Amino acid sequence: MYSALKGKHLLSTQDWSVEEIERLLSVAFRFKEERNLGIYHDQVLRAKTFFMLFFEESTRTRNAFEAGIHQLGGHAHFLTEKGSQIEHGETAKDTIKVLSRYGEGIGIRKTYGPGHKYMREMAAHSSIPVVNMQCEDYHPTQVLADLMTIKEKYQGQLKNRKMVVSWTSAPNYIRPLSMAQSLVLCMPRLGLDVTLAIPPEFKLKPEVMAQARKNAEMAGSKFEVVGSMEEACKDADVVYAKGWGPIMHTEDEKEGLALIDKYRKNGSMDWVVDQRKMDLTKPDSIYMHCMPFDRDIEVTSEVVDGPHSKVYDEAENRLHIMKAIMATTMAGL
Repeated sequence: MYSALKGKHLLSTQDWSVEEIERLLSVAFRFKEERNLGIYHDQVLRAKTFFMLFFEESTRTRNAFEAGIHQLGGHAHFLTEKGSQIEHGETAKDTIKVLSRYGEGIGIRKTYGPGHKYMREMAAHSSIPVVNMQCEDYHPTQVLADLMTIKEKYQGQLKNRKMVVSWTSAPNYIRPLSMAQSLVLCMPRLGLDVTLAIPPEFKLKPEVMAQARKNAEMAGSKFEVVGSMEEACKDADVVYAKGWGPIMHTEDEKEGLALIDKYRKNGSMDWVVDQRKMDLTKPDSIYMHCMPFDRDIEVTSEVVDGPHSKVYDEAENRLHIMKAIMATTMAGL
């Protein structure tokens, strides 16, 4: 019984110790193995409720949580800003004070504006665990599923394996920094050597970079920054490439989109994951992406559908991690 996790908020992986993360992963692996054996877990959260408050739409996050609590014997409530009194100005404090009396846990997804501040305010007034389902700065549930996938591939042997976290030129809208920031913060703590590949306009927040370096130093792992995806991919074990906006460079959306497009001019493949870059990695390397990805823009179909790709295993592991998060924080499993 990991009762120390009961009632614990998950707003960033920085809030959890490495030991707590490892405990969570052990529960997720157990759930996955037992599900594959046809063993049910429908008594773990029997008659318990998990609220899901979404300020934006979602595919994997919503469905992993909703399917997960059903498999654990509980129920999920889908909430939106427009479908609640939040749109009319109800405060975070008042919302959570009421919902805390109706159920046993809540997840929040708010990736634009001060989402993390809103979640922290919720947590300060909540008597039930608050889970960050993604904000502008962090995406802890996804990065934990990513960690589970890497551990699965390499039988838990992560020490000094090279992981590339790279920017890609994903068009049409400004994506938040949360995925890249979560990866560079979490992965060095578990022993991975992280190489961040970025163009000069796509830096992460300086306080996140400073913490990532500190995490690497404390864990005896490495954290470095390079300006080329091709350079980063040499001898890599893991390639995780995802687009985000030049948020630290400009707050102007039009200028930001123009910068993203700049790196795709004239058919440039410099910031696209193609087979040529995967050929630079180790023979047993893996390609990862949190999805959705822009096929043949961020990554070629040859890579996504090829032998290195773990994107669907990674997506499946969202289910097992979400179940583990709810079971440990809501029931103390």
